Amino acid sequence: MKQMIFFTLSLFTLLFFNDTKAQLPNPVRLWSINDCFKYASEHNIQISTLRLNEQSAQQDLWSAKGMKIPSLSGSVSNSFNNANNSNGSGGLVNQLSANGSYSVSSGIILWNANSINNTIQQRQLLTRSAELSVQQTFNDITLAITQGYLNVLLSKENLKYLTDLESTSEALVKQGQQFFDAGSIAKKDLLQLQAQLAGNKYQVVQAQNAIQQNLLTLKQMLQLPTDTTFDIVTPDSATVVPAPVLMPLQEVQQAALRDFPDIQIGKLGVDLASLGIGQAHAGFKPTLSANGSIGSGYSDVITNSVFPKTGFFTQNGNNFFQRAGVTLSVPIFSNRTNKANLAKANIAYKEANLNLQNDQLVLSQAVEQAYLNASNAMHSYDAANEQLKAAVESYRITKEQFKLGAINVYDLLQQQNQYVQAVQAFTQSKYTSVLQQKIYEFYMGKPVTL
Repeated sequence: MKQMIFFTLSLFTLLFFNDTKAQLPNPVRLWSINDCFKYASEHNIQISTLRLNEQSAQQDLWSAKGMKIPSLSGSVSNSFNNANNSNGSGGLVNQLSANGSYSVSSGIILWNANSINNTIQQRQLLTRSAELSVQQTFNDITLAITQGYLNVLLSKENLKYLTDLESTSEALVKQGQQFFDAGSIAKKDLLQLQAQLAGNKYQVVQAQNAIQQNLLTLKQMLQLPTDTTFDIVTPDSATVVPAPVLMPLQEVQQAALRDFPDIQIGKLGVDLASLGIGQAHAGFKPTLSANGSIGSGYSDVITNSVFPKTGFFTQNGNNFFQRAGVTLSVPIFSNRTNKANLAKANIAYKEANLNLQNDQLVLSQAVEQAYLNASNAMHSYDAANEQLKAAVESYRITKEQFKLGAINVYDLLQQQNQYVQAVQAFTQSKYTSVLQQKIYEFYMGKPVTL
């Protein structure tokens, strides 16, 4: 009996905890900024498409290399013919005959003014360019994710100080109610405090909405499924601060011009155009190729044969042939096609150089603009920090004066508004400065971390 009771209690406990565990909500996964980068690298549709383009370019490269290998093909044919044929005595006889032929042929280009090697080099450059395009797009997505991630952190920090401000306003309303009950302040002053509290609560709701909207924007940027519950890791706000010194502009520009995929793609474009000129020159040169084939055949009269039949293997042995030769193809007149191709190749080479110069200019200007943005944001942050320090101390003193009855409600609310503006300016300037510095350092090749 005791064993039965123990078994029942154990079963009940097991079922209860399993049911409780099943009812617990799934924890929300918190994404770090590195998690966002990794997911985008592996799942972004645009990047995945570019990777497929890279794979296609790799196949084109293998195809170009295959042009150095001899081709090989085989052919087998067999036909049947029913006709009235001569019987050798001046008469006709109806005969059904069969004919077969079997051959293997091969060919290879021996010389074509280095056209095959140029094609292989072009395919190698195109494969490398496709690879760099993946990196180029990922760089753009990285900066966009960084901005979206910092926008979420900004809205969360805004919510934090607005919640603290709401708590402070609630304390002031309670204190105001005490003053009103004691006859120290008028009803109007108490209503002003209550109105300020209502305004602070509204700001909290707006901040919460901003967090959700910024999270949705980042989620859409990552191309996450709509049913994914998404939130981010919130680092300590004390660690998310701008650096006190920026790297020299010239150093960052040189690093960007050396390492950024935009410039490397432009240089590959120049090399491709140069090989295109070589290909155009090859159109004026002869092409030497070799070819060969072996084969045999068989013929047989199936019905009403007049002559003695020869066996299948005997016929194939007798008809076995080998053929080899070389072909020299010399372009004489091409309706000016080769001249036009060469002229267009030279034009393409000049365009590629101009595109490279433009890419270098655009990137240098972008780095300079990033430096200016980071420098201005850093100065704004320093000024906002000093303003916040003064506003915090002034607001603290004002609250103490209000408690002592030294100032009225209007002065208190004025000071609170100034404090709110100072906090908002500081928070905005801090995250703006961090974002601009991350962008500027990214041109140097420094990974984005928070």
